[in-house]
Amino acid sequence: MHESAKTTPSPTLPRPSGLSGFASDWASDQRTFKNVSWGKAMMWIFLLSDTFIFGCFLLAYMTARMSTTVPWPNPSEVFALHIGGQDVPLILIAIMTFVLISSSGTMAMAVNYGYRRDRRKTAALMLLTALFGATFVGMQAFEWTKLISEGVRPWENPWGAPQFGSTFFMITGFHGTHVTIGVIFLLIIARKVWRGDFDTERRGFFTSRKGNYEIVEITGLYWHFVDLVWVFIFAFFYLW
Repeated sequence: MHESAKTTPSPTLPRPSGLSGFASDWASDQRTFKNVSWGKAMMWIFLLSDTFIFGCFLLAYMTARMSTTVPWPNPSEVFALHIGGQDVPLILIAIMTFVLISSSGTMAMAVNYGYRRDRRKTAALMLLTALFGATFVGMQAFEWTKLISEGVRPWENPWGAPQFGSTFFMITGFHGTHVTIGVIFLLIIARKVWRGDFDTERRGFFTSRKGNYEIVEITGLYWHFVDLVWVFIFAFFYLW
């Protein structure tokens, strides 16, 4: 009687293959995001979705540029600065690119010191990264002001194709918004690192386990993505 009362274990179901197996993998956090925190996993998912948005914007820009019958403005002329009595092409854009790429280096060092739990150097490098980002946004605001004063609008452009203004303000404005959000986030996390929130487990937003500076790495993922997107904008919009 006791033997018949015993329950037999249910057989292990075979792992699905093909498209069903792919969906099963991505639906299971133990396979797809094994040993990865939810904070980092969610940041990667956000960056993936943001990649599609920027990709659509750049595709729309290329489509508009190649389909218009009106001549497209020459970036070397539109984005030139009058310095020393002559026009210097793309000088402001080159400085903006240098500043933003440099901020990737300081952010990488901040993550490195975060792993070492050196909170003062981590916070200082994050503040320096935020300063680079704020400088970039300031130069972008100057660029916008210059073009608006010269007559560029989302619906018109004195140098040629009217689509130039709409694509320019849409793409650079969306990217500038990302940089601004990143600067704000850097300042918030740098303040928490500086006062030792991750060492004392002080309660508050974005405070993880004691001694865990993973939020610095997550911030770095976002910042490196913003820098990478600018490389594509620089290549497609200013050099093409």
